[in-house]
Amino acid sequence: MDGMEAALEEARKAMVEGEVPVGAALLRGEEILWADHNRREQRQDPTAHAEMLCLREGAGQLGSWRLEECTLYVTLEPCPMCAGAMVMSRLGKCVWGAADPEKGCCGSVYDLPADPALHSDTRWTAGEREKECAALLEAFFQGRRREKDGETSGEAGK
Repeated sequence: MDGMEAALEEARKAMVEGEVPVGAALLRGEEILWADHNRREQRQDPTAHAEMLCLREGAGQLGSWRLEECTLYVTLEPCPMCAGAMVMSRLGKCVWGAADPEKGCCGSVYDLPADPALHSDTRWTAGEREKECAALLEAFFQGRRREKDGETSGEAGK
């Protein structure tokens, strides 16, 4: 299984669990060190993004916070926290799927990795399996809107 397929599998798990469907997989070469998905609701932890969980677990397995030899695949463009953690971990490469026009910090809202003040060597690739990644998010949020509309219309009839 390749990195983005593992990340998509994790995103699907997140959707089933009621989490925003973002998945990530950290690889060293062809070896998947860790794959995970958003767990903010489950853990009530604002830092429990898929990317952060993969970086923590991967560093623990490697016994080093330096992840120069690793590639992180993620289904959604990283937010400022995750992009910053990737730069600080000296991640070798990040490959992401769908752009995040609201919070994305790898080119959409801001391009944190390109900020010369950070001296980042992390390589970034955008748009891998973009449509598939975006479709999961779209389905999730459409479902949320339907639930909300159902609650609103149900309350109006009372």
